Amino acid sequence: MAVDESPTNAAAAHRGAPASSGSAPDGAAPGGTGRTGADTGDGPGTAGGRAARRERNRGGDALDVLPGDILDWLTARRLVDRDRRHANSPERVLHELVAEQRRQLGQFHRGLDAVQGLLRLVADPQTSGRMTVEAEYFTDRARLRQRLYDLDVLCQGELLCMRGTFPEPEDLADSLEADLAMLARGVTIRLLVSAGAARRPGASRFLTALSDHGAEIRLAPTVPLQLNIVDRRTTVLALHLAEDGTGPPEDILFHSTRLALCFARVFEHHWDVSLPYGRQTGRGEPAEEWTPREREILALLASGAKDEAIARRLGCSERTLRRLLAALVRRLGAESRFAAGVRAARLGLLDGS
Repeated sequence: MAVDESPTNAAAAHRGAPASSGSAPDGAAPGGTGRTGADTGDGPGTAGGRAARRERNRGGDALDVLPGDILDWLTARRLVDRDRRHANSPERVLHELVAEQRRQLGQFHRGLDAVQGLLRLVADPQTSGRMTVEAEYFTDRARLRQRLYDLDVLCQGELLCMRGTFPEPEDLADSLEADLAMLARGVTIRLLVSAGAARRPGASRFLTALSDHGAEIRLAPTVPLQLNIVDRRTTVLALHLAEDGTGPPEDILFHSTRLALCFARVFEHHWDVSLPYGRQTGRGEPAEEWTPREREILALLASGAKDEAIARRLGCSERTLRRLLAALVRRLGAESRFAAGVRAARLGLLDGS
């Protein structure tokens, strides 16, 4: 019968300890959370633990001798973690990729559910004839704001809002007073904001005040509409914001529960795939606190640029760059550089706006 003369067994035999047979005892799992150093003899003070440490050190040294292009290839596929200086097992990488694909499939299915819900509401075969909808049309933003204040007073239970942009800070201050009054009398406010809108002047103070008083706020890279839905009965929709100076603003107000429910479906779909405001950076910083240099680093990282190229672009050493990247990864609350790039893209930090 052949004798196992691996370094670990030889070391154990030399010290008089029994060599591992390579199989787990009955009832013991070979891996997972149930396996500890006390179970296997791999604690820090044992021969197995010292051998494992030597093996990890050799793995870290091996990263230094790998050619740069090979190391980049391995890092892009998550097989190597440069920050922690160790190699990841292919099994772990596969599990992470499968979990990521499952999350993306979940978002895809939620999108399909939203579309199917819209079809059920809009194309109900039991509905015969035509439906008349009362609508109000506005080209004067001051008149619209006064109308919105009237609707705020009439709102009894829920206000859903999407914002792809915000007005000037003085208009936001007036809106904040009305919003806080609604929150005080028990109205639920849910506000979905684009990353670009959250960086406009005065937006951070406005959003923070609403959040502190109980409003639910989420941040998305973009939002498809600028709207309010009052008690799921009345919808205010911006048709033309006139920010480019090509004409007057155009807004329309629909008095229709059926249309309000359609728009609410759209809102709920985008709400489900957005991030809570105040936790989007991992430490609660408002979005506008990201400096142009930090955005540039994140954009270069997401583009797949090598550390050497990024450092040369920034005019710093690669060692300094690695320290900056590690800080950005922590600030985004990510576990790796790849995850940080994905999160930065979802927050709209790569759009240059």
